[in-house]
Amino acid sequence: MRYLLSTISLIICIAIFHSCSISITDWGKLKVTGGYISGITDSNVHIFKGIPFAAPPVDSLRWKAPQPVRPWDGVKSCTAFGPSPMQRAPQPFNVWSEEYLIPSQPISEDCLYLNVWTAAENKIEKRPVFVWIYGGGFQSGGSAVPIYDGKAMADQGLVFVSINYRVGLFGFFAHPELSKESASHVSGNYGLLDQVAALKWVRDNIAQFGGDPANVTIAGQSAGSMSVNCLVASPLAKGLFHHAIAESGAHFTGGYPGLGEAEELGVQKMAALGIPDIDSLRKAPASALLASGGIGPIVDGHFLPKQIYRIFENRGQNPVDLITGWNQEDALVFPPFKSAAEFKQQLQQLYGENAMKMLSYYPAGNDSIALRSQVAFSRDRHFGMQNFRWANVAAKQGTKVYLYRFARQLPYADETTNYGAFHTAEVPFVLGNLKFVNRPWTEQDFELSRKMSAYWVNFAKTGSPNAEGMLEWEPYDPGQPRVMWFDLDIAMRPLKDSAALQSMFTDF
Repeated sequence: MRYLLSTISLIICIAIFHSCSISITDWGKLKVTGGYISGITDSNVHIFKGIPFAAPPVDSLRWKAPQPVRPWDGVKSCTAFGPSPMQRAPQPFNVWSEEYLIPSQPISEDCLYLNVWTAAENKIEKRPVFVWIYGGGFQSGGSAVPIYDGKAMADQGLVFVSINYRVGLFGFFAHPELSKESASHVSGNYGLLDQVAALKWVRDNIAQFGGDPANVTIAGQSAGSMSVNCLVASPLAKGLFHHAIAESGAHFTGGYPGLGEAEELGVQKMAALGIPDIDSLRKAPASALLASGGIGPIVDGHFLPKQIYRIFENRGQNPVDLITGWNQEDALVFPPFKSAAEFKQQLQQLYGENAMKMLSYYPAGNDSIALRSQVAFSRDRHFGMQNFRWANVAAKQGTKVYLYRFARQLPYADETTNYGAFHTAEVPFVLGNLKFVNRPWTEQDFELSRKMSAYWVNFAKTGSPNAEGMLEWEPYDPGQPRVMWFDLDIAMRPLKDSAALQSMFTDF
């Protein structure tokens, strides 16, 4: 009996020791693809910035799909953001102050880095993973933008990841010579392929940070939201994520150029630069190419086999639950505004015999009325109609969709910053980062941020934004379109402009 008790005690001691040993993680030295890394700890959050997820896309790798990360010796210090993708130097413009822009330095083609925030105590926790994809019209942006900080979301139990991808000419340049040299016989879409490479890195490495590779949410705003739309549609991203959040951006109206069209545009760009071949173009200084710009996603037959709405029609997308929506002043229209007569002419050119119907939704009785209608029309045409259609198509196919409208008129110090619920305004609310934005916030704003962030976190954890004690966010029903209305007062409301949004589609 004494021997039996001793044996049991020994087994218990070994089990306790083993449990303690696996629960302790050396956050100063983690093994990831390529080698060991170290980061910093802020309170209880472990932060790793500037982790390489692919080889630098420079020299001979300019305009090639992302290549495997190059191994390094020793322990790589990952305590500062890697360079932002090559683009023009950031300058505040229109509604976007410096908090919404990348830092002035560093900016480089060597940009394929990502960042991780985690409050996990060990590697075995399997926390939900939240991958943020930035906006910028596929021409600018980067993960080092202040409002994309991941600490607040990590504090709520997520492993937060932000990624870089190539933009502009460096991320979206197609050319027959590039397609010929490619194993997949396509070109362009390098920025989207970067996103896939980053998601594969997450799949392979996120467990080291206490994250669960089987519970990954991709989220983004503007071009980041369009990227989410593309990833949901792409066969190359299959199995790399499980939920999607798309804020103010999608593409359900056709219009992405095909490979041939994109290649021809590339030929024209190269001719305009006076450069004879791809080898010479790869050797040209990056600064000489910035003015050319890129074109964004391409229906290349590889990353995107068809236009996105056709992929969804055939149920060829990756089936994931969805949060999507847009902002009340989500417009891309700036002075000088059209007169009432000019706005009527625009609708006539766009909608022909349906122009009068459109005027019933976007009236132009005088210049003042027409100005307000232009803002609403720009909001709905650029963003509302896209995310609205995605919500309708997905919901009709049985996907759980949660639709929102962000309507908080941001407080302002003077009229120069009175832009209402402008494009990007919701991002610091949902990511819990109001402290990074220089506005006269009220306690009501911080409360709205806490609630919105909680919905986003819950969705990443379970696929539903709802939790006990919170106002229920009803799944979207195309037959009775309602949205979660995010203002100082949160409420489920009828989507009053659904008829106007539907009228923008001739095949809806």
